[in-house]
Amino acid sequence: MENYIEGVMQDATMAAAEFSQFTQEQTDEIVKSVFEAAFNNRVMLAKMAHHETNMGIWEHKVLKNVIASQLVYEDIKNLKTVGIINEDVESGIVEIAQPMGPILAIIPVTNPTSTVVFKILISLKARNPIIICPSKKAINCCSETARICYEAALKAGAPEGCIQWLTSVTREQTQELMSHKSLSLILATGGSGLVKSAYSSGTPTIGVGAGNVPVFIEKSADIPFSVEQIFISKTFDNGTICASEQAIVVEKEIAEKVVEEFKKRKAYFLNDEEIVLLNNIAIDANTHLMNPEIVGRPAFEIAQKAGIKAPQDVTILIAPIKAVGNEYPLSSEVLAPILAFYVVDNFEKAMNMCIDLNYHGGIGHSASIFSNNDEKIKYFAIHMNAGRICVNTPSSQGAVGGMFNKLSPSLTLGCGTGGKNITTDNISAKHLINIQRISRRRPNERFVRFDAALYLDENLKANEINELYNKNF
Repeated sequence: MENYIEGVMQDATMAAAEFSQFTQEQTDEIVKSVFEAAFNNRVMLAKMAHHETNMGIWEHKVLKNVIASQLVYEDIKNLKTVGIINEDVESGIVEIAQPMGPILAIIPVTNPTSTVVFKILISLKARNPIIICPSKKAINCCSETARICYEAALKAGAPEGCIQWLTSVTREQTQELMSHKSLSLILATGGSGLVKSAYSSGTPTIGVGAGNVPVFIEKSADIPFSVEQIFISKTFDNGTICASEQAIVVEKEIAEKVVEEFKKRKAYFLNDEEIVLLNNIAIDANTHLMNPEIVGRPAFEIAQKAGIKAPQDVTILIAPIKAVGNEYPLSSEVLAPILAFYVVDNFEKAMNMCIDLNYHGGIGHSASIFSNNDEKIKYFAIHMNAGRICVNTPSSQGAVGGMFNKLSPSLTLGCGTGGKNITTDNISAKHLINIQRISRRRPNERFVRFDAALYLDENLKANEINELYNKNF
């Protein structure tokens, strides 16, 4: 195993040395070729991912592959990532982009092929070789995606070894890669344990946090529209995007109308006994984490497993609960068509509930509000600890970006320091370059005017300070 990892890293290091000499034009040709290959294989890869992981809906995975290829490419294609990227004559500062070096990409089982495409595109755009480390449950589809991208990259003139992928995955192997001295960066998307290991490896890491997304339907909202948008998001690939809605919060005044709209779309509201049954299979009582066996599965199948007699055409299971915390398991993140549902008296209590949900396993990630009151939207945003505030938008697609807004399309969503990440950005190619700064000599008048008296003589007059300035600079 050690020789294998050393071989992988040696190839990546050699590719990095060659890649660092490429021009912007050469780099862009490679990125374009990879995008086209990934986009042209979007359906096949989606079906392959669905078959291997048994998660989600393959048609929706096609759209994920489109986001990861076409939308990401359109977002980054004109980005300068080689040579001088900015020059300020007045300040005398010139910024130069340099590649980081070999990157290890941790790939989640929930979005395997799309995440591989996304991370390859942004890494190659920054002239970084990439090593794909897939989930054990998605090795074949990730390997095929990486192979397709690699062949396209080589065809466009990319260095050999610029894309590599593991065809078997062990904990020891992953740990060895993450801590290898020649590795420059880890792009960690996946479970909290794996992300934590990446941060503990000693290698710089861009990771993600958990998403426990609260959705506030404020009373000024267009209720049919709001519920429709939530359905578009929560049923997308059976809820496998971490930015998908997890809990709905509504004011009592509009609660009946909201429930009615959900039921029109074949949502099933659970009673108290059914909530207990769903608790038992959705969340592990010891770890308080979601059960991987229900992730990305259809609502009817989940209901059957729980012993709940829901209609066969059920779309979402909705659990009306009263509070937030481990004693209310469904107040936690569940990547499946399951929603918690809260009815509160007023705006203030709705805010408190959303904040509680946000801090119960979703700090820094995303939050959603449906409202036509700008002041309340601003108040909501200011008080939520979330990197992305989705307004009148499906939160899955809204947070990922590129479809319903102008956020950079990304399958790695930073959660800031609250989520133990370095940024709240949607990660893209701009995060994968080192920036050199040429700093030419320029006098700093502020330093002389305000500090000469302090360092030389506090009794100096203004004209004497100016004389010192002219003499020294």
